[in-house]
Amino acid sequence: MRRTLILSALFIGSAFAAERPLSYAIAGTAIDLPVQTAWRRVGIQPAPLCSDEAFIRRVYLDVIGTLPAAEEVRTFLEDKNPNKRDLLIDRLLERDEFADYWAMKWCNLLRVKSEFPINLWPNAVQAYHRWIRTGIKENMPYDRFVRELLTTSGSNIRKPQINFYRAVQSKDPQTLAQTVALSFMGTRADKWPQERLADMAVFFSRVGYKTTTEWKEEIVFFDVGKTTAPASAVLPDGTTVKLSPLQDPREVFANWLISPTNAWFTRNIANRAWSWLLGRGIIHEPDDIRQDNPSVNPKLLALLERELIASRYDLKQLFRLILKSQTYQLSSLPASKHPQGEANFAFYPARRLEAEVLIDAINQVTGTTEKYTSRIPEPFTFIPEDKRTIALADGSITSPFLDLFGRSPRNTGLESEQRNNPSAAQQLHLLNSSHIRQKLEQGSKLRALLQSASNPREVVNQLYLTILSRWPTDEELQIAAAYSQSPESRQRAGLDLAWALMNSAEFQFRH
Repeated sequence: MRRTLILSALFIGSAFAAERPLSYAIAGTAIDLPVQTAWRRVGIQPAPLCSDEAFIRRVYLDVIGTLPAAEEVRTFLEDKNPNKRDLLIDRLLERDEFADYWAMKWCNLLRVKSEFPINLWPNAVQAYHRWIRTGIKENMPYDRFVRELLTTSGSNIRKPQINFYRAVQSKDPQTLAQTVALSFMGTRADKWPQERLADMAVFFSRVGYKTTTEWKEEIVFFDVGKTTAPASAVLPDGTTVKLSPLQDPREVFANWLISPTNAWFTRNIANRAWSWLLGRGIIHEPDDIRQDNPSVNPKLLALLERELIASRYDLKQLFRLILKSQTYQLSSLPASKHPQGEANFAFYPARRLEAEVLIDAINQVTGTTEKYTSRIPEPFTFIPEDKRTIALADGSITSPFLDLFGRSPRNTGLESEQRNNPSAAQQLHLLNSSHIRQKLEQGSKLRALLQSASNPREVVNQLYLTILSRWPTDEELQIAAAYSQSPESRQRAGLDLAWALMNSAEFQFRH
């Protein structure tokens, strides 16, 4: 009952705390102009720029899938450098967690899992995940990343990128064509006319598979003798190309796909990157690009495409361009109720943390870990307890928490497989489950925080910085101070406050 009282007192009314106005200007980037032009054309009043407190939490979660530590928040908020946001973005893009988090995102898209309906098996999963993460860590150009996935042949263990052709529910050419179209063209080819899909499938009709004497090893290769080689094939844009019997048609397709003149390729990844960071695509949904689903801002999308080509497909550079813009740094509290405000990016859309990010945040706050195990009795599935959830390689290794909070099952590669809609069952788990209660009561970090603080005000400040990445307001300080004067121990009051903060929308959402 007492916990319910502090929860109600702290969070009745708005889901998020009012933001403090900025005392300095944000330069922004080139992408702000087409966005602002659209606002004026439609008559939308944009939200103001977000506060430093909101920004540091947002950019940590969006770039590295990790909450900032309390000291990182303090340092940033006390920094008087007007360029501190840009400098922080640059630092985050170089952290190890960037590779962990974006490898997770790409593993969702590329269906990296051991068993049913994708059967890569654990040894291939580990090799594939390591290749993806290394590519992100080393900032492999995106066109090279895709070319290697499409054209490499060899062992699924020694050439991990060929697992792209194994991480499918069926290995027939049409399924492979649909998978390529979804992953790298952002379109659902299963909705195409059958003739058009059959034309694209020709480029994948000579992919061969064979096993070896090594356990669960499979070779993916260009099978010269698999079928009668067609003399020509038709690309998705309608262009007919000649095919040589001795040339792998996958290479012909890849040459067409990754060309800077091919709008399919650049448009897809530019739109996806925008969607990942801004919550919705310029073409929405980001993997449903088609003629009757137009771009909400063609000039913005064209600008992103040009910048990506100019940077030679440097995705980090594209991220910088978006993250340093005024558009990205708008408040999540809309300035008006204009019906087209969200579609035109007039505010930052609040959305619930992914399941992996949320459980890592809870563990970070409390100083606890998760134990992940696999039903597959093989040595490749050993997961150290200190391994963060965003760094898990295998989509088949899960937990009741991850399932409840909508982790992507990695079955189809569709963005919609990641379910971030909140539910009553999720809220009940956070409010009442023994899983969360034990983390609060037994967590070493939270216990140490409550024991080390010299006075109640310091405890409250540290809890707010740790959990919500901001200072408490005067009103929140008064409520918490009054609550801590109870006959119960101050440590009990601190645990109750931590429980209340973790059950707030402000903690569970990126905003």
